[in-house]
Amino acid sequence: MTETTDDTTTDTEKTTITTGRNFEEEYRLRAADAGEFLVDLGEQLRENDELTIEGDEWELPFAFGEPVTVEIDFEGVDDPELEIEIELPGSTDETAPDVS
Repeated sequence: MTETTDDTTTDTEKTTITTGRNFEEEYRLRAADAGEFLVDLGEQLRENDELTIEGDEWELPFAFGEPVTVEIDFEGVDDPELEIEIELPGSTDETAPDVS
């Protein structure tokens, strides 16, 4: 597969989602498929400081920093709903200035 440096695609290439643009995709999955996705995501979080999420036509590499925020929101009135949100801050290459 040929790599690209921009956000264009051909029949054999995936669009790479890069810094400087917004991207959102929503999926409605069976619970087992969502669980498999979360396990795969968790393994990447545990083993690396960068993760890559891929769809059929796109890929999103992301170098993350610390701390990771996990939010749990339960709405128990009427139709109960549980929302779990994970927020990963971007990693920075900046270093502290010298003190003299």
